[in-house]
Amino acid sequence: MRAPLTLLLTAAAAPLLSGCVTAAVGAVAGVGLYAAQDRTIGEGIDDAAASEQVKMRLMAADRAAFQEVDVEVAERNLLLSGTVPTPEHRVAAETIARSARTIENVYNEIVVGEPSSFVRSAQDEFITAQIRTRLTASPSVRAININIETFHGNVYLMGTARTDQELHRAAEIASVVPGVRRVVSFMQVREPPLPYYAQAPAAPDYRAASEQQPAPSASPSY
Repeated sequence: MRAPLTLLLTAAAAPLLSGCVTAAVGAVAGVGLYAAQDRTIGEGIDDAAASEQVKMRLMAADRAAFQEVDVEVAERNLLLSGTVPTPEHRVAAETIARSARTIENVYNEIVVGEPSSFVRSAQDEFITAQIRTRLTASPSVRAININIETFHGNVYLMGTARTDQELHRAAEIASVVPGVRRVVSFMQVREPPLPYYAQAPAAPDYRAASEQQPAPSASPSY
């Protein structure tokens, strides 16, 4: 398992404190997004189902305590971020996340503290939007493969990169956005799948096979 890439920023300004607000997308839009990414539609659906499953279990366990917890899943890796009222709730959230059948790794970035205000949440959403815009504009990064989560000025990147250089470039782009305190990348390097025409088996070379057959022996004459 790749260790997360972390960039620490020493900004003089006070840190932005904000929560996580997730936008819901319809099933049709989700399938279209997965089709454009460097993963199969099935993998995208599995990740989305795992995220929704963990969210529902958190709400069923303690809606008031876990309402500020955000769940992001990419490549079978699950990120927990946000706030909970006690350390016990933080541990419980991770236990619930690990119960999802398709999840391989859980990254627990939840902090114990007070719920975030609307203004603070809006600040983090603005940071996320700026990072998304800059990643999309970069020719060296395929932004559609990257999930961005921002909390308290801490930016978490999930998804895939095609090379180590792309992985580091994405973190660098996020780190220079105003208000960002730290960038933690949980992205995985994954080569893009071959196009369908490159996956087809090669046609057998009948000519070469016939050339390798031994010549028939001459029939004896009587």
